[in-house]
Amino acid sequence: MTIRGIKALLSLALGLGLLSGCQAATTATKTTSSQSSQTSRVTTKRTQKATQRHSTSQPYRHWHSVKVVHLPILMYHSVSSGNQLRVPASEFRTQMTYLKRHGYRTLTADEAVYALKTHRVPQQKIVWVTLDDSYKDNLTAAWPILKQTHQHATINFITGFTNKKNHLTLADAQRMKASGVVDFQSHTVRHLDLNNLTYQVQLSELTSSKKWLDQHLQQKTAVICYPAGRANQQTIRADKQAGYQYALSTAPGIATSTQSPYNLTRQRVTPGMSLTAFESLLTGIQ
Repeated sequence: MTIRGIKALLSLALGLGLLSGCQAATTATKTTSSQSSQTSRVTTKRTQKATQRHSTSQPYRHWHSVKVVHLPILMYHSVSSGNQLRVPASEFRTQMTYLKRHGYRTLTADEAVYALKTHRVPQQKIVWVTLDDSYKDNLTAAWPILKQTHQHATINFITGFTNKKNHLTLADAQRMKASGVVDFQSHTVRHLDLNNLTYQVQLSELTSSKKWLDQHLQQKTAVICYPAGRANQQTIRADKQAGYQYALSTAPGIATSTQSPYNLTRQRVTPGMSLTAFESLLTGIQ
């Protein structure tokens, strides 16, 4: 082989070596970049999870203390039309939209109990929307409106009515609760006027409905809503023994933290009500 041939081979070998080194360096760079990206994603997910855990563990950290809590509790029943206990869906939508546009926070039952018990409230104006009797239209009419307007409501559930045609089933309640838009509290088992019952029958109605809700909805039911809004001293004693912390009546007025926790007043929403009249339910100013 000539000297020129030897030089050509050496030059080729050197070029191949440099090319191999570049490829190795490029592969190493890609690997390092991929590992860095994966590490960044893992760190971000961990940070997000930590933030979510912190938010869940301290849900009231931005609430502030007040001397007296004033809480308008709106009382609805059926979202339909036909009588004074039925508010048409169009009116319900207008009212939920009003709450949203005017900066109201619609409390959950747990939030309402916390506010009344601790005298702490969020920065926004507050209202507690309740629907009595667990009618089927709470699912078909009210629930879609609550989701669309980003509002929350508490349904006072009659646990013995789950097989009745015009009432919510257990599956309905579980599905609605899972949405986070609705929660459920007790309206007894059979919706009987508690005033007309013996203490033991009252206690059975209150205890059985609470246990049913606790078991089937995986919760600690804290509120009892009296059928027809009526109760006596035996009822209050039974409330406490059954494990309820608060009770809702049908007596008019804005609820406050100075009221008896077992006789909270509510503001009844009636069909055909103007927005001015609806606003007066929230402010207490006629």
